[in-house]
Amino acid sequence: MGLRVIVVDDERDRAALVKAALESDGFVVVAVLTSGTGLHAKVAELAADVIIVDIDSPDRDILEDMRRVGIEQNRPVVMFAQDGKPETIKAAVEAGVSAYVVDGLNPSRVKPVIDVAIARFAQFQDLRAQLDKAKSTLAERKQIEKAKGILMKRRQIEEDAAHGLLRKMAMDQKLRLIDVANKVIEAAELLG
Repeated sequence: MGLRVIVVDDERDRAALVKAALESDGFVVVAVLTSGTGLHAKVAELAADVIIVDIDSPDRDILEDMRRVGIEQNRPVVMFAQDGKPETIKAAVEAGVSAYVVDGLNPSRVKPVIDVAIARFAQFQDLRAQLDKAKSTLAERKQIEKAKGILMKRRQIEEDAAHGLLRKMAMDQKLRLIDVANKVIEAAELLG
């Protein structure tokens, strides 16, 4: 079964051509909408995989809808537009649009553009996951360092000994090091 696509286009004839081109390329067009209003809910309701938007000049409301779909629902959004102004393109990219194609939508080039947008979207999602993991790891390290500092001060021990004590407590309690560090910090805050 092909990817599920929502097409947003206010020109019915053009939308029909795009729908036919998509279906001939193996996509399943689950809806053709004349506006992006309520798109966020429609994407969830119809379980769409990709959203294709064809609009002459995207306004702030449309870009906000695209942001909600692209970033909050983790769906690639492909936008075809006539507006090639750098500030419009920048706003679309900031809104999470995976591909912004100037010069309108041509049914014969939809599939390659979607393929590139999906690949770029997947790459972006991977980078976002790596960034989130790095932030989480850094936050955990800060908490562990704080717990070590508490142990060093309270027990008058060196950093290596404090780290060893945290590790031993983690192994004895069958917890992760960060969980033990958080307990040490909580206990220190309770005791003052």
